[in-house]
Amino acid sequence: MHIAVLGGDGIGPEVTAEAVKALRAVAANGPQFEMTEGKIGDAAYDTTGDPLPEATVVLAERADAVLFGAAGTYESDLRPPEARGGHGLLRLRKRLDLFANFRPVRAIPELAGASTLRREVLEGVDLVVLRELTSDIYFGTPRGFSTAGGERSAFNTMRYTESEIRRVAHAGFKAAQARRGKLCSVDKANVLETMQLWRTVVTEVGREYPDVELTHLYVDAAAMHLIRRPRDFDVIVTGNIFGDILSDAAAMLTGSLGMLPSASLNAEGRGLYEPVHGSAPDIAGRDIANPLASILSAAMMLRLSLGKPEMAMRVETAVRRVLAEGLRTADIMEEGATLVGTQAMGDAVAREIARLPD
Repeated sequence: MHIAVLGGDGIGPEVTAEAVKALRAVAANGPQFEMTEGKIGDAAYDTTGDPLPEATVVLAERADAVLFGAAGTYESDLRPPEARGGHGLLRLRKRLDLFANFRPVRAIPELAGASTLRREVLEGVDLVVLRELTSDIYFGTPRGFSTAGGERSAFNTMRYTESEIRRVAHAGFKAAQARRGKLCSVDKANVLETMQLWRTVVTEVGREYPDVELTHLYVDAAAMHLIRRPRDFDVIVTGNIFGDILSDAAAMLTGSLGMLPSASLNAEGRGLYEPVHGSAPDIAGRDIANPLASILSAAMMLRLSLGKPEMAMRVETAVRRVLAEGLRTADIMEEGATLVGTQAMGDAVAREIARLPD
């Protein structure tokens, strides 16, 4: 099994290295993984002049799965949009047609004290945010800047086709069928024509899934509901920009962005796996980033793209055990816990993996 490893920028290479460590530990007495590193983001731009070199695309296309860290730095924000580190990731998602971004959100009992929300709100939270990933305002055209009458303006286009909505809706209903049978579609159909089409198509697709309860919420109401009564949700399906925002908010249900993994899949089930947090260049190289989201992303990769659910369970169990022992990185630190760095946390997870029975 071949894994393309794209560490990227900022804390990306640091957390990805710990995920690789976990993968090597879980494969120590079983099938081996061939892991090949490639460049993306500013790390690629600095050497090739392109945040997504063709060599990286070829590597990703040939791999069974992609393990990704983060892309972009403060410096890249000063360049034109197409030359920014984060644009490399957007292009890779488009090239691989990774339209379905699954972000599982589970409240871990050991981390109840790390969240700003009350324990009784968090208990039992287990939901998935399914974000459409290859269309919407991030990819719509026309876009750009203009100047008229001496005043600057900027414009972006929110756009969806029926087929784009339909395929992510099917993914959402199938995910709900495998869980608790509830799908909430989040839109802004009261003011946006794009979202009126979204609601219409999702409702049409829903008729093919009579065993799934479909509800609709406007995105502003969904944001409030997600914090007030998160246990009400099972699967949330929504557009690219709304999913980006809501999933980051949902991360606080787990205590930190550093705990939230994700999987971006295409129609064939091949995917890119990444922690939801960004590159965080302000803490890069300081050995303080939380690698658990990256490690849990690797577990998702084992389960969804590599067909190794037993290995995925071992990684997830090891993470829970390390947290139960009281080890914490700075973002999830709480009274009475033991503060550790990025590498120490990764080492602890690898040790727990080795202790678990095959």
